Amino acid sequence: MSQTLTIFLQAASPSGGGSSQTMIMIGLMLIVFYFFMIRPQAKKAKEQKKFKEGLKPGDKVITIGGIHAKIAEVKENVCILEVEGGNRLKVEKSAISMDFSKETSPPGSSK
Repeated sequence: MSQTLTIFLQAASPSGGGSSQTMIMIGLMLIVFYFFMIRPQAKKAKEQKKFKEGLKPGDKVITIGGIHAKIAEVKENVCILEVEGGNRLKVEKSAISMDFSKETSPPGSSK
């Protein structure tokens, strides 16, 4: 009976190497999480902020609502957009999603 109890207790208690392996695995998981999740998001946010600070009159942009327009004026937090027909819209800079000035080729085509 005591022999089975000894074997059971030895199996139940983790060895010293097991806890260090667990800590190494947790550390590796955190590193992978940082490089695949946190870092790309921070980089994308930084690029988006730089884009919004660099807006200037004459740029063709698309808003988050899908409106294609040309920037007529840029103020501190607001842009005046000129849409087709000469109409003007006042929108927040945060509502501008992308630059449409550069000619882009359609997906799937190669130059």
